[in-house]
Amino acid sequence: MLALEVVPLPVADVDRALAFYVGQAGFTLDVDYGPTPHFRIVQLTPPGSACSVHLVAADSHSRVHDLCLVTSDLEAERAKLIDRGADVSAVRHKDPVETWAGGWSMGLDPEHRDYASFADFADPDGNTWILQERSHRAR
Repeated sequence: MLALEVVPLPVADVDRALAFYVGQAGFTLDVDYGPTPHFRIVQLTPPGSACSVHLVAADSHSRVHDLCLVTSDLEAERAKLIDRGADVSAVRHKDPVETWAGGWSMGLDPEHRDYASFADFADPDGNTWILQERSHRAR
């Protein structure tokens, strides 16, 4: 068995990124350990996830793109992010889903099919995240 447990996430300012991920994205702070001025480990976990991110101070402009966060209620999770101040794109869905070749329509997939509806956001450093809906439960 192999499990992806931690993904390094390059950021220019660890404290600014930490404030974004805890305050706006709603991640849980697992570890903030800095025994010396030149060594610090900051690990956060998205709500409900088994995989965490390490904030890694990086001077380069390299960023991670299209990290996926899966939710059973895309509208609710998008609203939470927006309420906390995150800039989240409008929801879009694959169109047509059955023979999808890259086309999109605005809004949720009317049938809430798995992996058909998406929204995006970025952190202050330009790392990008995709929200996608799977296993939707009607209320």
